[in-house]
Amino acid sequence: MRTTSRTLNLGILAHVDAGKTSLTERLLYAAGVIDEIGSVEAGSTRTDSLELERRRGITIKTAVANFLLGNGGSAVSVNLVDTPGHPDFIAEVERVLGVLDGAVLVVSAVEGVQPQTRVLMRTLKRLGIPSLLFINKADRRGADDGRVLHEIERRLDVPVIPMGRIVDGIGTAEARAEAFAPEDSAFTQRLLDALTLHDDTLLGAYVTDARCVTYERLRAALAAQTRRGQIHPVYVGSAITGTGIPELIEGVREFLPTGCDDAEGPLSGRVFKVERRGSGEKVAYARMFSGELRVRERAPVAGREGKVTDLAVFDRGTAERRVSVRAGRIAMLRGLADVRIGDVIGREPDDRPYQHVFAPPSLETVVVPADPADKGALHLALTQLAEQDPLIGLRQDPEGRELSVSLYGEVQKEVLATTLAEEHGLAVTFRKTVPICVERVAGTGTAHEILGHDGNPFLASVGLRVEPGPPGGGVVFRREVELGSLPLGYMRAVEETVHVTLRQGLYGWQVPDCVVTMTHSGFCSIRSTAGEFRGLTPLVLMSALRRAGTVVHEPMHRFRLEFPQDAYAAVSPALARRRALTSPAAALGDTYVVEGHIPADEVHGLEAELPDLTGGEGVLETAFDHHRPATAPRSRERTDHNPLHREEYLLHAHRRV
Repeated sequence: MRTTSRTLNLGILAHVDAGKTSLTERLLYAAGVIDEIGSVEAGSTRTDSLELERRRGITIKTAVANFLLGNGGSAVSVNLVDTPGHPDFIAEVERVLGVLDGAVLVVSAVEGVQPQTRVLMRTLKRLGIPSLLFINKADRRGADDGRVLHEIERRLDVPVIPMGRIVDGIGTAEARAEAFAPEDSAFTQRLLDALTLHDDTLLGAYVTDARCVTYERLRAALAAQTRRGQIHPVYVGSAITGTGIPELIEGVREFLPTGCDDAEGPLSGRVFKVERRGSGEKVAYARMFSGELRVRERAPVAGREGKVTDLAVFDRGTAERRVSVRAGRIAMLRGLADVRIGDVIGREPDDRPYQHVFAPPSLETVVVPADPADKGALHLALTQLAEQDPLIGLRQDPEGRELSVSLYGEVQKEVLATTLAEEHGLAVTFRKTVPICVERVAGTGTAHEILGHDGNPFLASVGLRVEPGPPGGGVVFRREVELGSLPLGYMRAVEETVHVTLRQGLYGWQVPDCVVTMTHSGFCSIRSTAGEFRGLTPLVLMSALRRAGTVVHEPMHRFRLEFPQDAYAAVSPALARRRALTSPAAALGDTYVVEGHIPADEVHGLEAELPDLTGGEGVLETAFDHHRPATAPRSRERTDHNPLHREEYLLHAHRRV
């Protein structure tokens, strides 16, 4: 008889090479799921299942493994989600965050707090995801858990409490971690000081009678505050040797919350990963928040009706086929042919809205098949890859001459080329990576086309006014025409077409943050169709946009660069060459810290030359920050049959209508 257990959906997050996948292996081994610990270097780890991951020694795709902590009624079933650490694959991490109950953030005892560590910690804090920290690689030469703990306290800007230390052999295979004991008065005092910052009741009890604040009470308060994301216990050890792992496991079991999902409530879940198997079949990974999903029962999926033909639930180390999956679990679903990442199963989770927590890609490149005859096959392959990673942002011009994709960085480009070659048999090259710009409306412009006048070939009247909107406000559609002057279906056709058309402005870039107002409307009651309005709207909108004018803005990344003081003479002109806008260098010990902004397309070049400029000691942290007016003309080829060119557009529109 199977024992019912609570479920914890646990993310393992880290900067690349902090030992995240090795920690995953060690946890699975400690739980008895695997008999032998795999090696990242040897390509034998459980969660890095792709051949490309094994060969490169990095995690590219999210993977799920399951193990059980404890026995009987107190057992916790852990769905461990191993995520990529390289910033080029941050989209994989984003999709996972919305399904986690808690996380372990891994920090290297050698390299310490790295750029991605800070990005991830800020995100966990913003989303309120309870998390522990694990200082890994205590067995590595150069390890210093005390220094790294100080970095965590100084650079991560979250309350932490160390739960142990390395007592012997730091930097060697004999490194030994030891948990702080209840008898350690210095530890209990640190614990008390940290916890009373968020708990006035505890502080009052201590002031009234310190004896009533026992270690057990402190431990319970630590668990409560950790689950609320108010404090973060820090463990130390080595995933390779296993020291410190039992203490971390106990922390996971004791301090992180299991899912508060409602198995009896209405059906609610979300897809966070989609795979295509060799047969072409889609497999969706979904976290269920409420209710129960059964095989062969019809259920709404992203507003469409779907039917799961088969499912498997992660349990006791493997994915087991079941007839249903209940709230709290992660399952692999088959049969949903049109499923996409982010799709809601049933109704939207009340407290888990799907949101973008990281900036979208700021770069793009054109993908060119080595054999021109492979264009069709390349389009199909990229379409399938975009199902697994929607932020690939596949674009194709109307004549099918060029295919372009969005990127976070050059490593992602290399992985994409290898994937196309090995999984689809397609050899490709890439054009130069360029920034993804936007166009901002400069003024106000109006235009209209009246049915039966001025060469308007459409059986529709549309008038539009375009003007700037507040930053971050998106595209807002308003109406000045009287209600009832146009059938609702025609009005919706205009509004939807406005949003589609503004994906490409006067120079081919997306136009965000503007207000479009409908000023004129008219139709022929017998012959007009929604298609007539869809055909006319781009002409009117782009004419209004031309009169308003747009300014191309390029993406800018904020950066923080730390480097030895004697490298300043080399670093400063390099930043100037790459058009960086910097603040004065600030001294930090024997290093300088420079912060500022740099164009997105200059980041990779700076990263590449930084080791030579700084003797390998420079640390660069970057993230998208804002758009600024481009310093050089930037345009992009259109994919929309060019409503700026009336004759060309009408020739296509007449064929379509």
